[in-house]
Amino acid sequence: MNFTRWSARLPGTQRRAAARAGHTVTTPDRRGEGSVPAARAERLTDEPPPAPAVDELPVREVLDRVPALVALVHGPDHRLAYVNDAYAAAFGTRHPGAPAAEALPELRDLGLMPLLDQAQRSGRPRTLKSRKAPDGRNYTFTCTPVTEDGGKSAVLVFATDVTDHAEAADRLRASERRQRETAVTLQRSLLPQELEQPDDLRIAATYHPGGTEAAVGGDWYDVITLGGGRTALVIGDVMGRGVRAAAVMGQLRTAVRAYARLDLPPHEVLQLLDGLAMEIDANQIATCVYAVHDPNEGRLLYASAGHLPILVRDENGAVRRADEPTGPPLGTGGWMHASGTVPLGPGSTAVLYTDGLVERRDEDLDDGIAALERALAGATGTPQVVCDRLVRSAGVTADHDDDVAVLVLQHPHRTGADGELFRNAALELLGGVEAAPRARAFASGVLTSWRFPTELHDLGVLAASELVANSLQHGTPPMRLRLRRTDRRLIIEVTDGDDHLPLRRLAEPGDESGRGIAIVATIASHWGSRRTPGGGKAVWCEFLLPKAGD
Repeated sequence: MNFTRWSARLPGTQRRAAARAGHTVTTPDRRGEGSVPAARAERLTDEPPPAPAVDELPVREVLDRVPALVALVHGPDHRLAYVNDAYAAAFGTRHPGAPAAEALPELRDLGLMPLLDQAQRSGRPRTLKSRKAPDGRNYTFTCTPVTEDGGKSAVLVFATDVTDHAEAADRLRASERRQRETAVTLQRSLLPQELEQPDDLRIAATYHPGGTEAAVGGDWYDVITLGGGRTALVIGDVMGRGVRAAAVMGQLRTAVRAYARLDLPPHEVLQLLDGLAMEIDANQIATCVYAVHDPNEGRLLYASAGHLPILVRDENGAVRRADEPTGPPLGTGGWMHASGTVPLGPGSTAVLYTDGLVERRDEDLDDGIAALERALAGATGTPQVVCDRLVRSAGVTADHDDDVAVLVLQHPHRTGADGELFRNAALELLGGVEAAPRARAFASGVLTSWRFPTELHDLGVLAASELVANSLQHGTPPMRLRLRRTDRRLIIEVTDGDDHLPLRRLAEPGDESGRGIAIVATIASHWGSRRTPGGGKAVWCEFLLPKAGD
């Protein structure tokens, strides 16, 4: 085998040969012509001799000393011609003449045989990056086609040890995986661990962290029972990624729960959140939708701070987009938010979501929302089933590049025995003080027809009487008494036209009034009050129903 012929194909050989040829200068011998002093001529002849050319080097000796693993195979069945000392040290001594599949089993196990064929057919080098060999080291293999004496084809295999790089990459990936797990754990810990399930709604939610890096986003959702049968639903998205965005999200979610307890209209909640977001971080903005469901009104009252529109599918399958009103994101300041409404009657399904579900780099955002509308129109089943179907239809996978949060709520259409557990009754309070005995008689008759136990019946009549008396004394017309039962509680509510909210106070022994709210708070499971959108207020209380078998 003539190693000299294919040695010129080694990496860098041709480049060094060309550089040497370009700088070689032939110096004529001018001694004896008298134009150059003898001393000068002597200095020219003392220069060191030129380095030997690559073609003059003993190639086999060079290859035996390089740290890379080298093997030479020839012919269509890649018969082994040579391995250098580094190769023999790594995999053991190899005897020339046998096909590579037999003589070099380590290359066969690593899948290099097809690579040898490709290099031989194409005449171009082929590389296989970072593969772990049987000796436990990682190598990058390069198969370079060469030509032997007589024009026979051969393939030179170089294997560079990249174990240190591979181990460093493994450590980096493990570190990134741990950081991501920590970030996702933080993100999930800031989301509700278990969704509150109101009496009148069925609710499910899902969250998918985006990408594979540690920088998760600030998407969040929440469900808050407000009392009196009403429910607040929230979804939001803090701009940016990483632990900072998740921390801001956690603060906003906590603030939303606190403001929700005040039972404020949606636009007032967003107004408070806007100011808080500016205090937390003036450079951090967030989008948010805050909606309130009242089963007595059959609609969602909502306000949006730069968030995507709520989608509602009615019982006939038609999907409606709640576009207006929408204000700027939280943290921008200087904007008065407004509340809007969208119908949510029995049999309806509403979807709140973040932009990761519908936004794609190569598509318009409206196209993504339209695709979600089509998916919602055909998505039936429980809220969790609808959640899963919407996520699948949007093509969200484990390596999706953005966080996704989806909140689905359904107002079920109840019939039969289930419908018997959900009842409503209302009485307009007309006239003066004579309305009080009519209200007591009405409450007693309704609670008797609903077959409540005697103790609960009496407590309900007492609570209705005190709330009506409080409204007659401190409120203004129009006034209404409303009783509602669900499968879990009895709710008594009185509305009037005065927006002054009652406060529970400790009455002095000589006071003739001020004990009504205290009595209601004592006998009821919960009580509260709120201002109504059209002006006025509502004061309510609720009693938990005994469970079957109690």
